[in-house]
Amino acid sequence: MYICTPFLGAKNKCLTITKNLIVNTLSYKTVSANKETATKEWVLVDADGQTLGRLASKIAMLIRGKYKPNYTPHVDCGDNVVVINADKITLSGKKWDDKSYIRHTGYPGGQRSLTATEMFQKDPTRLVEKAVKGMLPKNKLGSALYRNLYVYAGTEHQQTAQTPKVINLNDLK
Repeated sequence: MYICTPFLGAKNKCLTITKNLIVNTLSYKTVSANKETATKEWVLVDADGQTLGRLASKIAMLIRGKYKPNYTPHVDCGDNVVVINADKITLSGKKWDDKSYIRHTGYPGGQRSLTATEMFQKDPTRLVEKAVKGMLPKNKLGSALYRNLYVYAGTEHQQTAQTPKVINLNDLK
């Protein structure tokens, strides 16, 4: 039997009564985070000596908010991540020469490709950005999450006013 009246000091709560036992049924509800209740922080990650794929997967999980207890899949509840020293990442094996990044200009015969070395020489931040973007959802939420990533080649960054908290990625699982 359900009773939805304010009694026993419970305002506007439904109570279940079974065999002289009163159970508060609203305490069993799952709380989902939304845009207003999400607690977003600024996080600083040092990419010096980190392997690209392992670094990118942990950054993607920070941006998604999967390390937080109030993680909700359809909401941007992750942190803003600032990555420094993107020019000091490593790739294992022969990936500097074998890994290729393919794009298309839109014209017939317009397929272009760059190796990881060539892309790194042009702009070292693009390697980290492309790796993280590939690990985010491919929808509007993924586009919004991608805007929470800031990658810099050196140790200087423009987010000093936000006072980002330094995180060691080796401590995360």
